[in-house]
Amino acid sequence: MTGSIHHPSRPAPRAAQPFGDHLRHWRQHRRLSQLDLAQEADISTRHLSFVETGRSVPSREMVLRLSERLDIPLRERNALLVAAGYAPMYRERPLNDPALASARDAVELLLKSHEPYPALAVDRHWNLVAANRMVPHLMEGADASLLQGPIFGTPVDVTLQELAMETFFPADDFTRQALQALAAQPGA
Repeated sequence: MTGSIHHPSRPAPRAAQPFGDHLRHWRQHRRLSQLDLAQEADISTRHLSFVETGRSVPSREMVLRLSERLDIPLRERNALLVAAGYAPMYRERPLNDPALASARDAVELLLKSHEPYPALAVDRHWNLVAANRMVPHLMEGADASLLQGPIFGTPVDVTLQELAMETFFPADDFTRQALQALAAQPGA
């Protein structure tokens, strides 16, 4: 028997940043130059530059084409559409939606197949969405403080964003070199 699957509600995508910033982020994340992306999307580099800087407003079709060429996840494509002034196109569904019954069944089967070992399923924010029946046995011996989130303002609450800020203002040469080495790691 597995734990119940739940999905916390998520806010609708917001255009907190201009479309060009979103686009530039994804282009750089995919390690493409403006020239490379422009060629992939069959547009001029000048037009792409204008879109990134906000001098030109992309059409809905252009947003979708660029998103496709950059292989942006659907949830993030919605954020780009909203940032460009268009309605989201892809529906977000909670895991308990009837249309996702087969996905839930697959998660349940995967968790069950890991028994007698504990197995967890988490969402993209690291929230627990499901667990197999061995997880309570794992948690029995765990200190209660390990099962709580960080207390903000304590040394435990060191986030990657704070470390990223440290790269701009390193405390010393050793820290600067260590942070640069971490940033150079694949997937950083």
